[in-house]
Amino acid sequence: MPATHVAHLERQRFCDALELAGPVAPTLCEGWLTRDLAAHVVLRERRPDLAAGILVPGLGGRLERAQAELAQTAWESLVSTVRGGPPFWHPTRFSAVDDAVNTIEFVVHHEDVLRGDGAPGPRRRPDAATSRAVWGALRRMAPLMFRRSQVPVTLRTPEGRSITAAKGDGPGVVIAGAPIELLLTAYGRGAAALTHWEGSEEDIATVRGTRLGLA
Repeated sequence: MPATHVAHLERQRFCDALELAGPVAPTLCEGWLTRDLAAHVVLRERRPDLAAGILVPGLGGRLERAQAELAQTAWESLVSTVRGGPPFWHPTRFSAVDDAVNTIEFVVHHEDVLRGDGAPGPRRRPDAATSRAVWGALRRMAPLMFRRSQVPVTLRTPEGRSITAAKGDGPGVVIAGAPIELLLTAYGRGAAALTHWEGSEEDIATVRGTRLGLA
């Protein structure tokens, strides 16, 4: 397995965090305990007929019922299923597909567990490969995640790298932080991220009040 196969590494780290936290610890996913988050991952990978409910409102009820039921299964078995990865027929069994589809999924869910108390700031020091993968994903996905912003937004790292997340007139807002902190902000988890915001009070309030993320 290549050292840069970040999705696999983050899956294992996510499972380690789940085991350490236990089944009833809070997460950054509102209303979900760790057992709910683990069940979500299992259904996403093993029940595509239900996973569509993540994006299709009319199917959400079936997904919620299945997730609630799965969340009550034995904790060790549930985490083991997540750790073992998707079934043999799933395309993310290929490393390249796994990295493209799951890197950000597992980075974010890992942080959902680590920062479940809601307090802002990092709880780990990510390795260089993970930070590079997160930054690369942000370069591709930030315009989609900030598409609802009514003011320009620039993401910037402490080293000075930057991404135009939302275009528009005026100076807009600069959000500065490490790649994972910027990723959490882009996913609507900004309250738990350690970032520095620059811009007018009005523009900052506008961006903070905007629904961010893929959904």
